[in-house]
Amino acid sequence: MDVWGGRAVGCRSAEAVARAVGELIGGDGGSVPEYEALLDAVVRLAGRDRGALAAALQPVVEQWPGPYEPQTAAARRLLAVVRSAAGPVEPGPAVAPRWLETCQHEAVDLVLAARAGEVCSLLRRGVAVPMLLATSDSADGTLDPRELVMRLTEYEQAGVRPGPADLGQALLRCGGGPADADVVAAAEELELPEGPRVAAWLRAGGLPQPAPSVEREPGEPEPPSRRRRARVGRRILVGTAELPGRGDFPRPFWSLFRRFEPLIGCTHLLLRSRERHAAAVLPWHPEIVASRLLAQVAATADQNGSSDGSPDFLPALARSAGPAGPAVHLAVAYGLGARPAAGRAAAVEALAELAARGRLDGALLGAGLARLVLLGTLKLPVVTASLRDAAEAPGGAAAVWPVVAAALPELLAAPGAGGPVRPHVPLLTLAADCAAACGARGTVPGVDTLAARPGSAPSAREARRLLRALTASV
Repeated sequence: MDVWGGRAVGCRSAEAVARAVGELIGGDGGSVPEYEALLDAVVRLAGRDRGALAAALQPVVEQWPGPYEPQTAAARRLLAVVRSAAGPVEPGPAVAPRWLETCQHEAVDLVLAARAGEVCSLLRRGVAVPMLLATSDSADGTLDPRELVMRLTEYEQAGVRPGPADLGQALLRCGGGPADADVVAAAEELELPEGPRVAAWLRAGGLPQPAPSVEREPGEPEPPSRRRRARVGRRILVGTAELPGRGDFPRPFWSLFRRFEPLIGCTHLLLRSRERHAAAVLPWHPEIVASRLLAQVAATADQNGSSDGSPDFLPALARSAGPAGPAVHLAVAYGLGARPAAGRAAAVEALAELAARGRLDGALLGAGLARLVLLGTLKLPVVTASLRDAAEAPGGAAAVWPVVAAALPELLAAPGAGGPVRPHVPLLTLAADCAAACGARGTVPGVDTLAARPGSAPSAREARRLLRALTASV
């Protein structure tokens, strides 16, 4: 499928858009640029020739009659937009959607739904807008502040007001530091009522980064209950501090700004908000996204390998533009120990993405893996196999080595403290292979003690090989 940029889509016919929309809805929901471009295309074409667009989209609507819905959340949102564009125009005032925040784990999904619902409302009422403000042609969902100001200028010239959810999403996609002075000046010159708010946001550099808090479920670790599927004391989650400015956004956005307390229980595992488009809601704040969806990722490892959501969430999270902290690294850790093979493969891809972008904190990931293994949440053989897959990719040994080096000390010290009965030989083998491949030097606590054990036990043999690699002369 072609990835259509914001203005380039204007030359596409209604029939071409309908074909592309049908493919995306019947598939996996498309990439962020594909989804965003088609959402924007429907809005643009509706303003030019609503009748032709409705006729072209009708076969897509007929393909999904009544209760039949696509498999992915993105495809379901786009189908709702298509149904609104293909249906009759019903003039009237905008009606605020019914909204209920049942838990903060829904925060990202609420924003995605609010924006799609707003687009549906515009189409049902026949309100024409030049384009969607938040459309991003980047895989990570970021939006250039200059582009946003240009789009707002077109809104001003057309005499229309921005949709609150679309503008809110656009602002969340602008970040990474204060915008250029000329962009802020152009925003200040806007005559739209939203101009001063946009200028202030761009001047400040967007939403600040929230302070994280790493928390473990209370209680001594217990095996999962077959009756309740409980995991007492076995998960490590991340909370985030409250952020200012929620009152400037529509109410469905407020959960993103509130303090997030990860140990408060809810029915979040019934949601399907773990998708690639979730990361694009806050591309400069992957920690906010990861913290809200961390319990869903953990469920792929310590419960039944939940099929809700999509494994490509992890690579999308790793591609985010903002800093990767404890929530992102814990998400990758849970993914490396996931039961479904697709989840493990996604975590391996995410690890490689973080390393390629210089955002992988090997010590943080390794420490998290070791802690989760010792809690019994992750299975060490599964994690080791995933790390082996990551190490075998080009340049993978250099990325995996600091992870293994950080995990080994706690795992080697574990016998007698509730951890593995004996050193895990495949992990030692992987460590030695990675150290030799990337030329690592230094020491790893516990390795010399294990290497000094007499005899030819596999664990001692691999420890000696690792020690030789770390102490080899340059």
